[in-house]
Amino acid sequence: MQSIILDVNLWKFRSELISGIEVTLLISICAVVLGSIIGLFIAIMHMSKKRVVNVIATTYVEILRGTPLIVQLMFVYYAVPLILQAILSNFGSSIEINIPTIPAGIIAVAINSSAYVSEAIRAGFNSIDKGQTEAARSLGLPKKLTMRYVIIPQALKNIWPALGNEFVALIKESSIVLVIGTPDIMYQINNIRAVTFEPVAPLILSAVIYFVLTFGLTRIMKHFEGEMQHD
Repeated sequence: MQSIILDVNLWKFRSELISGIEVTLLISICAVVLGSIIGLFIAIMHMSKKRVVNVIATTYVEILRGTPLIVQLMFVYYAVPLILQAILSNFGSSIEINIPTIPAGIIAVAINSSAYVSEAIRAGFNSIDKGQTEAARSLGLPKKLTMRYVIIPQALKNIWPALGNEFVALIKESSIVLVIGTPDIMYQINNIRAVTFEPVAPLILSAVIYFVLTFGLTRIMKHFEGEMQHD
């Protein structure tokens, strides 16, 4: 009877699986950091009183949330280099531009994530009572110090769960980078399936790997969330 998961033949592919896990974590960590930075700026633009700035932020979020991640990934990997080459050609340059698969995956996933993170950040800031700002200003605190010491610490407690969920989600969603040949977990799993001719065991193994990663990260995030609530 064909084994389902603990097949000794899969053990010899451990270096490939470890490499795939490293790539998946690299893409997810870089994407969530970059996505959070971009998302913060988009959230600030979204809360701007200037209509043009607000419209730009709203359009950015709606486009990214309304289109599939795979389309955005393909655009970054295939279309962006062509667009850059076309621009450079106008200046007499004939440089061929190619974006490596891992950076392309990080950029696409980060940009997609930033749209969701920006909404979480905006909701976190909106959850803080306006009286907090008014009280701080009445005590003579400048706007920047009010934001730094009063608003942000409180908002972060509300934003953290959403950021944690986004990070966990990116671990799973980053598997889409397989389509451009990024050597992540699913890329390695597909190679193992091709070599061993076993269609089921490697897939179940991938599910176990993703579960361990996401479950472990969820517990870590819950721990820090609890620590923040007790501060």
